[in-house]
Order: sequence, then C-alpha cells, then structure tokens
Amino acid sequence: MSNYLTTIGLEVHAELNTKSGMWCGCKNDPYEKRPNVNVCEVCIAHPGTLPVANKEAIKKVITVGLAVDGAISDFTEFDRKNYFYPDIPKGYQLSQYKFPIVTGGEINGVKLTRIHLEEDTAKSTHDHEGYTLVDYNRAGVPLMELVTEPVLHNAEDAVAFARELQRILRYVGASEANMEMGQMRIEANISVSKDEKFGTKVEVKNINSFASVFGAINYEVKRHIETIDSGGSIVQETRGWDENKQETFSQRKKENAHDYRYFPDPDLPKPVSYTHLTLPTNREV
Repeated sequence: MSNYLTTIGLEVHAELNTKSGMWCGCKNDPYEKRPNVNVCEVCIAHPGTLPVANKEAIKKVITVGLAVDGAISDFTEFDRKNYFYPDIPKGYQLSQYKFPIVTGGEINGVKLTRIHLEEDTAKSTHDHEGYTLVDYNRAGVPLMELVTEPVLHNAEDAVAFARELQRILRYVGASEANMEMGQMRIEANISVSKDEKFGTKVEVKNINSFASVFGAINYEVKRHIETIDSGGSIVQETRGWDENKQETFSQRKKENAHDYRYFPDPDLPKPVSYTHLTLPTNREV
C-alpha cells in the first residue's frame, strides 16, 4: 500500500437547529415519531406555493464560517438542483452552486472549499413489504453542507477533522450534530494513485459514526489497491457502508454537476447582501 497515494475529500451535512423549516413555517422536528405531520403546502410542493428563506439558518451558516476563518460572501443565491427521487416532491433540491455563503476556511489544518445551505430530503424506508415508505417530516429541514479540499490522506486525519467540526458546530450553537440521529452525516470521496495525479474517485455516502468513517475509508483504500493490482479498474460511483458486514456496497453511478442541471431559483429574490443581513424573510426563527 505504501506505493500508492491516497487522496480523501470530505463532504459533511449538518441539520441546523432552527425552530422551523428552511422555506416554510413547519416545525423543525425530523424525528417526530408520527410520519408526515410537520408538513405544509410549501414543503410538499403544492402548485403555486413559494419559499421564504429562514434568516436564522443563514445566520448559523455565517457563524460557522466565521468560526473556521472562512470568507463570508457579499452575494449569494440559491439554485435548483434537479433530480427525480420521491424524497423531494418538487423534483429538485434548493441548494447553492456557484455562489455559496462561505468560501475557504480551515479546520485542523485542512483547507475548506465552501460551506453552503440547502434543504434536507424526506426519509425513505425501503423493503417494506415490497414498497418504499416516505416520511416528509425531514423534507425542508435547514441543512448545512461543508466541503473540504481533497487534501486528506488517511482515515485517522479524516476522523480527527470530523470530530473537530462536530465540536465547532456544537460550540457555536449551529447544530447538535448527533451522528446517530443523522444530524451530522459524512460523505468521503476516496481515490488512490501511484503518482501525484488523482485516481478515480468513489464516494461513500451517509456515514453516521466516526468508527464508520474510519472503517469505510480503510476498506475503500484496500479495495481500490487490490482492484488495480489485479488488473482491474475503479468505477466512479456512489457506495454505501454496511455496518454489519464492515464493507461498502455499490449504490449508483456517481453523478457530476452537469447531471443536476443547476440554475438559479427564480422564486427567491436576489441579490442578497449578508453584510447587513437584508434577507427576504418574514420569520425570526
């Protein structure tokens, strides 16, 4: 393994602890045991409804950005990230693409690319007598995404980074970041190569414990090296982590940015100046 260079970049999602949703006044309680009670016409995309941004969610992302010495943007916008899954009834996720709220920053010596704000998806429960059940209590919950530069090289440093980020999120009051509850979820982008060029990247999604981050990265590095040494090639794809088997499994072919057909959302006014927080909202929650 010493002949290979491992490169790792992390994407971390954290549910923000606001009182209401990202675009509506529904209660922010994705762990309500009764399914589909914290929903309204906006978050389940009835025709003619319009989103209104949650000022407190934006403030919390700015606070995290300041805590990691990131640059707060004077202009930002929300984009439609188009994909067709039942977990977002709109058929697109409101996220940020070219103009995130925060750029740059550093945690534990790891350079950050960006921190942006989006909405969480509904919870899907598969294999229920052949059906998939969807609970929309989580749809529209404010979700922060932090993306690192691909500068990590081992699982130990990746876990140390994630632990420090969790401490920061809790300290500034942005999120409880409880991984077992899904309040903080980690995606690891992993590649190996025999030179300074990046190898083919594989993403392991929705890792929900530090032990699983460590196990998933080490498993993937070993799998990549064994595949290459045996004459095979790595497929760019999204994989999941099986906690019981302690191995990853293929989920789907990895999408690229153009597959999502990003474009600025026409329903959310802009420009928005975060210097004075003149935000399009009627809620202070």
